[in-house]
Amino acid sequence: MTGTIDTVVPELADPTNVAAHLAAAADLARAAAVETADGEDAQVGDAVALRAEDVPDAATHYFAADKPGYRGWYWAVTVAGPEGDVNVSEVVLLPGPESVVAPAWVPWTDRLRAEDLGPGDLLPVEDDDERLVPAHAALDPDSEEGAEAAETGPGVREVGDELGMGRPRVMSREGRLDAAVRWSDGDFGPGADMARSASAHCGTCGFYLPVAGSLRAAFGVCGNGNVPADGHVVHAEYGCGGHSELQVDSGSLVAVADLVYDDGVEMEPEPAGSHG
Repeated sequence: MTGTIDTVVPELADPTNVAAHLAAAADLARAAAVETADGEDAQVGDAVALRAEDVPDAATHYFAADKPGYRGWYWAVTVAGPEGDVNVSEVVLLPGPESVVAPAWVPWTDRLRAEDLGPGDLLPVEDDDERLVPAHAALDPDSEEGAEAAETGPGVREVGDELGMGRPRVMSREGRLDAAVRWSDGDFGPGADMARSASAHCGTCGFYLPVAGSLRAAFGVCGNGNVPADGHVVHAEYGCGGHSELQVDSGSLVAVADLVYDDGVEMEPEPAGSHG
């Protein structure tokens, strides 16, 4: 059968273009389904649909499945062959639109989260991980180091790599872009609640320590030990209430009126020249 589980469901079947000799093979198809169901005729219900396949002289008969644990599923029996020589090609159970099926399989590398890694755990990196490239091929032409290498030729770094004194692999351009997107969308990116309510950004803060390389213009590390972002990579447009240039009026917040004595005695001014 050439269809897939996602598309081959009885509701999508169209019997109008099925060859007559294939449509007449319903009993052959039912018998094959019963045989697959361990010979239990009760597990194969009524015929519900008929569909022509994408290859010549092939069609699929659908029968309701009355099999324990497969509610809403269908027996799909594909028959094929010219008139007078029709045979069963395949018998499978397919889920219907309302069937309960297992979720799509996700590779373990995609299921892992940063918080899943615990003490003593190992997380090996695949050899073809696109986030990494050989160190000798990692010079970014847009960086100062890449521009200098293009003008002057191999420098200390390249020589060190050839002698085995450098890191075998470093982050590729794709890896850096992936990290930049992840950091921007994280808790210390420009869209965080703290950043939206801040009066100034990290890029103008004295505690902001820019990272090196091509990410320097957008990211740095917070060095303010009094704020939650301390020690974290922050976006230059992130911000919080611990900005180094934040000015707070340290004067009294309550207005103080002029001092007035009121002891109930009215004082009258003395006439001029009354003092001896």
